Amino acid sequence: MKPIIRFTFTIAILLAGITRAAGQTAIPEVLEKGTITEQMNYLEEKTRIYEYYRAIREDMFQMIKRNAVDSLVKVKNQVNMLAGMNSNLVLRFDSLTATLSDREAQLDEAIRTKDGIKVFGMNLNKKAYNSIMWIIVVGLLFLLGLGFLIFKRNLSVMLRTKKDLEEMKTEFESYRQKKRLEIEKLGMDHFNELKKLKGG
Repeated sequence: MKPIIRFTFTIAILLAGITRAAGQTAIPEVLEKGTITEQMNYLEEKTRIYEYYRAIREDMFQMIKRNAVDSLVKVKNQVNMLAGMNSNLVLRFDSLTATLSDREAQLDEAIRTKDGIKVFGMNLNKKAYNSIMWIIVVGLLFLLGLGFLIFKRNLSVMLRTKKDLEEMKTEFESYRQKKRLEIEKLGMDHFNELKKLKGG
């Protein structure tokens, strides 16, 4: 007697869900324009749970799936863009380091020379020459420090974005696996109930 009552109750809930789904053809605005978190929260608030299963309309599920994939693609593109910027900064950093090494070598050579130094056909005082070289070195060090800070900030942003992307992928895969298992279990339970009814 219990299986018959349970089966009847299940059929009634399914029919009510089908009737309700037929009347709900419009997709809510939050599923079209909201963030992934807002969309998940909407589903959590608006869908019902029966025997530990959550019934989600197929069109809503497909839209959230598309939105999640679009978000992942967008984040991946941002990661690629930041990786490109990072490569450019590394090249600039290496160039500035090489330039600084060259300038330091020139400075050492100038210190070893006599007071009279010929530069571009002009004789310069050693102190004036040293002052000019130190200004260049300080300017290059400033640029090097600035380049390093930009590189460090961009690397931090890239790593954080990559971590967020991985977390989102893991969360989505976990959610997808969970839903697949729930649907399979629901199908098996339904099949077992039908089998019991046919056998009984």
